[in-house]
Amino acid sequence: MDVFFQQLVNGLSLGGIYALIALGYTMVYGIIELINFAHGDVYTLGTFFSLAILMGLGVTGEVHGATLVWVVLVTMLAAMILCGITGVLIERLAYRRLRNAPRLAPLITAIGMSFILENVMQLWRGPSPVPFPQFIPNPTLHVGGVEIAAKQILVVVMAIVMMAALQLFIYRTKMGKAMRATAQDRDAAQLMGININTTIALTFLIGSALAGAAGFVSGVYYGSTWFFDGFQAGLKAFTAAVLGGIGNVAGAMLGGFLIGLIEAFGTQYVPAGAQWVNVVVFSVLVLVLVFRPSGLLGESLPDKV
Repeated sequence: MDVFFQQLVNGLSLGGIYALIALGYTMVYGIIELINFAHGDVYTLGTFFSLAILMGLGVTGEVHGATLVWVVLVTMLAAMILCGITGVLIERLAYRRLRNAPRLAPLITAIGMSFILENVMQLWRGPSPVPFPQFIPNPTLHVGGVEIAAKQILVVVMAIVMMAALQLFIYRTKMGKAMRATAQDRDAAQLMGININTTIALTFLIGSALAGAAGFVSGVYYGSTWFFDGFQAGLKAFTAAVLGGIGNVAGAMLGGFLIGLIEAFGTQYVPAGAQWVNVVVFSVLVLVLVFRPSGLLGESLPDKV
């Protein structure tokens, strides 16, 4: 049982990162029905931004007390702002003019933006994995035979807090109502006086900022980053969004945690699980979509013309 609960903890912490990335996918798709394949690379860019900020602050080892809180807040917020600006620029330069084009055009453009970001990061930091400063103390809590690291708690707590804040924003603010109206019927929302361009840009800003937060957490959690990390993480995060019900914020969070748990338990219990874990993850996705195409939380979105 200790092994089971240890993998449960590992799966939840891994799923928290997927959930943060999946929130951006589900927000963008919910409003403009675009699969933003560059989103996973914005997540990796968040790790690179965080690394550059830490280097600029001169952080190379563990810090403690008020200094730790200050470093975490400054680094994470700066990474979120920079990734948010990147998301807005991507929407403005690559997607806006293709908003009414055939759906294949923005899809191909999104793939192209993904390659552009990957190559920019490769030129910036090189083709090899880059170590990330381990500046956060990582004490371990022992519960029976289960080890729970402070970094694992940080990942799960941040994912839940971000989801709760996003839900409050979407359902309790005027701009959140504008986003929901745009998702339901873009033309009708525009007739009611909603600025569609601003609303969609804000969606990219928030989604990319969440990817930046995920990038910071990922660097702290894994201790390294690589320019190609966003490819696989982005695929799994998109899978999480579809699994939970794309267009649904709570569904993205649920899907992220489920994908993390499936990956952790698959690695442990499937023979040669490390080699087969991706097969297990996407097989579960196929089964869910066969029997429940709208995802687990069943978010139905209208067709937009």
